[in-house]
Amino acid sequence: MKGGARMTGYGITLEYDDHVAIARFERPDKRNVFDEVMWGEFESVIKLLEENTPRVVVLTGAGNDSFCAGFDVSLDNPQVAGLVEAVTHHDRAPIERLIAHMRSIVDRLCALPVPIIAALNGSAYGGGAELAVRCDMRIMDPDAVICFSEVRLGLMPDWGGAAALPRLVGPARAAEMILTARTVTAREALSCGLVNRISSPGCALAESVDMARMIAANGPRAVRSALEVIRSTSNPSLHNALALEMERAIALITTGECVHGISAFLSKTTPDFPDSTAETT
Repeated sequence: MKGGARMTGYGITLEYDDHVAIARFERPDKRNVFDEVMWGEFESVIKLLEENTPRVVVLTGAGNDSFCAGFDVSLDNPQVAGLVEAVTHHDRAPIERLIAHMRSIVDRLCALPVPIIAALNGSAYGGGAELAVRCDMRIMDPDAVICFSEVRLGLMPDWGGAAALPRLVGPARAAEMILTARTVTAREALSCGLVNRISSPGCALAESVDMARMIAANGPRAVRSALEVIRSTSNPSLHNALALEMERAIALITTGECVHGISAFLSKTTPDFPDSTAETT
């Protein structure tokens, strides 16, 4: 699938522009959030990338407002109903299966042996912010923001963001961003090393593709070899951190705290989380 070939599906498109593949999240009316069907499409896209690997992959979102707002917590998403039922029955197994499935798809993306660039055409919230930080490079629109918003819902990052973010900005700054769930502007993201550059307005994708073409023009074996070393050097204990993140995220959902947060989010009210001194296990 080369030379401008394009795959379309619900929520995802994949386009090959010579040696550069552009994967686009296509739910702009829903801020490009992931529901059950979109996860299936994303897995299909990654399978195509594994079978027909380009020299560079660019991720972006449709529209001008959102890169991706992460997991679709609306009641229209069957995964939400499944989580609520599992929490109600204190059943850890369905939660573990869902989190492990989502993480396995993101991990497969990040295991592609070629550079992955996140073109932050709009704001990245929750899982969208996690996808961005798990890419190798990020170019951000000046009006976009990044927000690790999970704790507002009684959740925590579970797509790899809690493990990846400290390696970009340091543990103290990562703790502030994740634990406060505040928005990070493009200017701050650039100053702390969260993104590589700020694009001209509306040009995050175009500038990301330009960067991708510069990389693709170089020796493909040289790029892959250098990237392998860069990833291993910057992430010496990433595997352990990713495993711990998934374990803690599963345990947290099992406690049911997220039911309060998701309910408040859907009703546009402020969540009233119950106090708990118990260790999440």
